[in-house]
Amino acid sequence: MLASQLAAVLAAAQPGVTETLAVVDGLDDALVHGLSRLGGEQTAALTALASAVAVTPLGDRVGEAIEKIKAGSIGDEHLAALAAARSALLGAVHDELLTGLDTALGRTRAPWQAGATPAQAAGGPRGGARSWLGELAITGWHGVDHELVSGGAQAIDAVLSDPASRRLAVLLDGLAAELRTASPVATMELIPARRWADLWTRAVLLSQSAWTGAATAEAVTGRLMVLGADLHEHATAVQIEVHGILETPDGAVRLVRAAVSAAKVDTIVGPAVWKLFADHPVLTTALAERRSIELTGMPLLDGGDLVWIEEHAAPGEPADPFTTARVRLPAAVAPASQPLDRHPARIAEPVLVEGYTVSAAEDSLTFDLGGGTVAIDLDRLPAAGPITKELLAASTACLGLLRWDAGDWTLQPLALQATVKKKPAEAHTADWAQGPTDPKIVKAAARAGDAVAVLRERAGRLLRK
Repeated sequence: MLASQLAAVLAAAQPGVTETLAVVDGLDDALVHGLSRLGGEQTAALTALASAVAVTPLGDRVGEAIEKIKAGSIGDEHLAALAAARSALLGAVHDELLTGLDTALGRTRAPWQAGATPAQAAGGPRGGARSWLGELAITGWHGVDHELVSGGAQAIDAVLSDPASRRLAVLLDGLAAELRTASPVATMELIPARRWADLWTRAVLLSQSAWTGAATAEAVTGRLMVLGADLHEHATAVQIEVHGILETPDGAVRLVRAAVSAAKVDTIVGPAVWKLFADHPVLTTALAERRSIELTGMPLLDGGDLVWIEEHAAPGEPADPFTTARVRLPAAVAPASQPLDRHPARIAEPVLVEGYTVSAAEDSLTFDLGGGTVAIDLDRLPAAGPITKELLAASTACLGLLRWDAGDWTLQPLALQATVKKKPAEAHTADWAQGPTDPKIVKAAARAGDAVAVLRERAGRLLRK
């Protein structure tokens, strides 16, 4: 993609986006104070929410729910209506941004095909989850303390034991962990209102007696050409999310993702995290050696995610990601977004940017596109890869994910081409998937020791006792 095309994306009009997000912010503020402690501003915010969805199929239910909440009569169905309205508004923002992006790039996107909605039992483990989520909303984030967080433990244990509720269970467990760490929340200087409201909304919708359920899958066979890998790392988990283009025998060319995850401890950092994916040698070898992958009967969900099964993959021929992006990316069909994934924060579209100049400051980097600028998301650069701010400053081409965050587009680099000391250089986030190639990093790792091997040996010793 030329810089002028990206500049067109940045300059595209976004009618109604600011106003819609302001309505969402109003509801989020009400959740901070608590639905049982509504002041004048919070009451007006709920009224604005009802007006925003009045002409939609949600209009009557949301209007009734808000009147009940104002009167102090708050039931599960009223909270579900609030969550549905909030999700619908953010979904509208997501669709507006993505439509503008697709138009500017000339990208085709598959339409969403609604499937059957499975019925779930009204009570059971989901009922307990709804009860705890209701307590959080009624009390408000300001009122969250250790006692309230602990009150959700039984409900979370119940959904964790139910395989059909695993998606909800993991979400609730993560939310509870964040609230526990922050408790008492009233002492916090800055409450992450948008994030916690996002988690609460998704949890409420997942806990309903009828919801969209898991995506359907088809078995696909073809060649996966990797564009890049996004590394998500937390204290206790790490995930590789691979973005690529799938070519199938029928001639279809599709944008797809594939993710594999591993548990970790907080002492495993930097290049050592790649050792946690030893069970996925086909994937990590393809990333390190920049090869394609031959897939046979690999499940592909209707949201564009491959369910990675190593036995269904085989090493392919060398495939340069930049060549793939230049030749195949313009014709690739992007997947539709699943209903619950329609959120601006979920936008992560692979793009190739060329023809820009770089502007560097002490703690920031921007690409000047000739008709605008885009900030480079340096915070997303993994310590387990060779891409640095200095290499980006010398880059001439960048393959990355275009994201929308806090009102602006940003670019997360996955790979770059640069000129270093008058010689061409190339770096990808997953270049160290089979071990670091930088001699300095190799020496540093040798001095630090193999934390993964040590922990595995200790775990084995404990299991033998």
